[in-house]
Amino acid sequence: MRSPAEILSEAHTIALVGASPNPGRPSNGVMRHLLGAGYRVIPVRPLVREVLGVPCVASLAEIDEPIDLVDVFRRAEFCPGVAEEAVAAQAGALWLQLGIVSPEARAIAGAAGLDYVENECTAIVHRTLRTA
Repeated sequence: MRSPAEILSEAHTIALVGASPNPGRPSNGVMRHLLGAGYRVIPVRPLVREVLGVPCVASLAEIDEPIDLVDVFRRAEFCPGVAEEAVAAQAGALWLQLGIVSPEARAIAGAAGLDYVENECTAIVHRTLRTA
């Protein structure tokens, strides 16, 4: 199991589930940070056309390239379903943002061999990489 820092250091493509076009939402700020850091970020948000100029997809199944990391901004009750989608998409890791904990999602990801992080912010961890 890779550490959060290792996951981010090795990631190129991040699917951001729950990306919001609202600049006041945490997912928007994190997406802005990750894009600025050079990651390819694909926003996953049904019924929304784009976030920060990047076209949205409705689900992980619509992404036709390898996904290194699935970064999740959804309530815990939705995370097992996202974990199942991440497994089906053959993602490398599942990451639940600050305040999100899901034993069910952890079990699904772990059984499939995905690296797993919960209750951590990708932007905060990335900032620590730059200062290390």
